[in-house]
Amino acid sequence: MDAGLSSQSIPSIATFESSARAIVGPEHIRPAGDISGGANATNSSSGTDFSPYPWLRASGENPDQPKLHVEPANEQELAEILKLANESILAVIPCGGGTKLAWGNPPQRADIVLSIARLDAIVDYAWSDLTVTVEAGCTIKQLRDTLSQLGQRLALDPLWPSRATVGGVLSTNDSGALRLRFGSLRDLIIGVTLALPDGTLAKSGGKVVKNVAGYDLSKLVTGALGTLGVITRATFRIHPMPKESRTISCLARDAREAQRLVLAIQDSKLAHSALQIRFVESMQPQIDVLFEATQAGLSAQIEQLKTILAPAAVIDPGPAVWNARQELYSAAKDKTSNSALAKISVLPTQIAETYEALAANRVYFQAVVQATGIGFVYLEAEPAEIASTLQSLRAKLEALGGSLMIAHRPLAMTPLDAWGNPGDALTLMRAVKKQFDPKNTLNPGRFVGGI
Repeated sequence: MDAGLSSQSIPSIATFESSARAIVGPEHIRPAGDISGGANATNSSSGTDFSPYPWLRASGENPDQPKLHVEPANEQELAEILKLANESILAVIPCGGGTKLAWGNPPQRADIVLSIARLDAIVDYAWSDLTVTVEAGCTIKQLRDTLSQLGQRLALDPLWPSRATVGGVLSTNDSGALRLRFGSLRDLIIGVTLALPDGTLAKSGGKVVKNVAGYDLSKLVTGALGTLGVITRATFRIHPMPKESRTISCLARDAREAQRLVLAIQDSKLAHSALQIRFVESMQPQIDVLFEATQAGLSAQIEQLKTILAPAAVIDPGPAVWNARQELYSAAKDKTSNSALAKISVLPTQIAETYEALAANRVYFQAVVQATGIGFVYLEAEPAEIASTLQSLRAKLEALGGSLMIAHRPLAMTPLDAWGNPGDALTLMRAVKKQFDPKNTLNPGRFVGGI
C-alpha cells in the first residue's frame, strides 16, 4: 500500500464521511467491519460462508481494511459518492452480494465499500420485445422470479443466484453451462449504465436486441472486475422458458474417451443446451448433457444421443448435476486451510491433456469442464503442494494457449498472482484503465497486471 496515500486516508475519510452523510443519509453509512445490515449481507441458502472482505484473511496481505460501507439509493447518489471518493483520493471497492470479492488479487488500497444493494429495481420489462432493464443490485433470483411469471428467462446460470447481483455477475463475467447454447454475458447484454469515477453516468446500447447506439461499453465493462466504473443498470435480451428439460449422463472409460464423446456430441445435429464432463481423481469421468425442448423433441434427441454414446449405458440423474460447479466453489470456501479453486480455459480438444497434467501432480482434485473448454478445478492438499500444482498447471495451460485464474487459495499458501500471464493486451488494458479511472480509484490492483 502506498505510504503517502495511507497517511492521507484518516483526514480524508472523516471529510468524506461528513459529505457522504448529506448525500445518502446517516443510516446508510456505517463502519465497513459491520455489514450485517446490508440488503444482501446474509449468507446464501447453501450455507456457504461469504467473508465480508476475504482478502484480509491472507496474512501479510493488505493489512488495512476498508473504513466505511456506503449504500446509495439510486444512480445519482452512487455517482455523487463515487465522485466524492475520487476527489478525496480514496480507493473504492464496489460490492453487490459479496459472493466474488475474493476473485482477483487483493486490492492495493481499500477505503470505501460502495454497495449497490439498494439499486434493486426491475426498471423496464418489455416481454413482447424479449428485453429487460434492471438495476445492478437486483439479485439473479429476483430477476428469474419476475421473468418466469410470463414464461421467460435470462439464459444464464451464475454461482449463488439467490445472493449474486446483476452488477456483480456482469463485473466478474460469471456464467455457467448454459453458455454453450446461449452465449456468454457479452452476448446477452445489450445496454448498460455506468458510473465513472468523475461522477459521470455513461450510457451505452439501447432497449432493442439489435442496435448500434454509441460505444459498446456493455462488453467492455463485462468482466472488468469493477475497475473501469460501477455498473448501475443493464439491459438484457431474454429467452422463452423451455417446455421440458431432461439431463442424460453416462460414464466414460477415461479422459480421452470422455473428450472424444463430447466432441462427437458437438459435431452432431443435436440441439443440446449444456454439455459438461465431471472429473474426480481416480474415478471414471461422467458426461452430462442437457436437452430443452418439447416432450416429442426430447425423445428424438435422446435416442440420437444414445446412438452416439453406445455402448455406454445412459442414466437420467436429474438437474442436480448442473450444480457441480457451484459445489466446487462452495467446498473451497468452506475448507479455507487446505483447498484451492481455479478457473481454466483451454480448447475443447485439449481437455484430456489438461486432465492428465492435473493428475500427474498427485493431489486430490475434482473438476468440471464444459464443452466450451472452460473448466473449474478444485484442489485439496497441503498449501505448498497446492501452490506447486497451480504453478505447474498454469505453465502447461499457458503453453497450450490457455489460462488459469485462481479464485480461491489456502490462507497459508505462498501468494500467487491470480491471473497469470496477461499476454500482449496489457498495454492497451492499462491505457483504457487510465482513460476511465486516472486516479486508480476503483479496485486498485485487483485486475490483470495489477490494474
